[in-house]
Amino acid sequence: MTISNITVFMPSVLTLIGIPGLESLQCWIGIPFCAMYLIAMVGNSLLLFVIKSERSLHEPMYIFLGMLGATDIALGSSILPKMLGIFWFHMTEIYFESCLLQMWLIHTFQCIESGILLAMALDRYVAICYPLQHTTIFTHQLVTLIGAVVALRAAVLVAPCLVLIKCRLQFYHTTVISHSYCEHMAIVKLAAENVQINKIYGLFVAFTVAGFDLTLIILSYIQIFITVFRLPQKEARFKAFNTCIPHICVFLQLYLLAFFSFFTHRFGSHIPPYIHILFSSIYLLFPPFLNPLVYGIKTKQIRIHMVKVFST
Repeated sequence: MTISNITVFMPSVLTLIGIPGLESLQCWIGIPFCAMYLIAMVGNSLLLFVIKSERSLHEPMYIFLGMLGATDIALGSSILPKMLGIFWFHMTEIYFESCLLQMWLIHTFQCIESGILLAMALDRYVAICYPLQHTTIFTHQLVTLIGAVVALRAAVLVAPCLVLIKCRLQFYHTTVISHSYCEHMAIVKLAAENVQINKIYGLFVAFTVAGFDLTLIILSYIQIFITVFRLPQKEARFKAFNTCIPHICVFLQLYLLAFFSFFTHRFGSHIPPYIHILFSSIYLLFPPFLNPLVYGIKTKQIRIHMVKVFST
């Protein structure tokens, strides 16, 4: 129902244009994106298979890694199929409710991934700083509880974004989203009214999750480094530090990409839109692609069992 020539009331269908300015190259851009997605799916599936089938890996560190792998699979699958449909088959239309669902899934899985990285950092903190108490503190019941709390926190924090858009944003300037997936701010910018509270709440969620998780992760690793460098034996220091390297690599690449994408999107008004869209897409697709490679190469136990899988 159209109210005027420029305002649409509660549109039922939206249009995703992909990467504005690079429409003619999208079919080629889809090839590396698809390759990253396939590697992410295969790599994370192998991680889950190895962790589930090998009883010696049923420890908190590897259970959290399995949670991270499952989250990466879900995150990639909520983005890539529709994105490739836009790039390769020009399937640009998406139902409004489907767009909101994709937005909720993407941001929920992002929050879950951040929470799991925090849980992994705390696990390493207890394992290195209080090794004798680690097994009594990080029981399987606690690990399960942490996983449930992380998932519930993400769902509860992101759900109001869905409600605010559905209930408060009724009139839209356009139904065309200049993006390759349904992102919160991209949807909010379409609206003709009541956008401020949606923007504020979106920033609140981002800074609450990132600020809380990032602060605790940094404090955990600072304490870990202090403890490691105080160990008397060089071999013990190397072994303790080596168990943290994959976590640090994953932590750095996730948050560095997140902050770069956030600041270019918020303050890079002079940067061409296709740069924003490309970096925001890479920010979501790169961690699921890189995580299994990092853990498969840098974690000895996983590397050994991966070799067993391929040699049998």
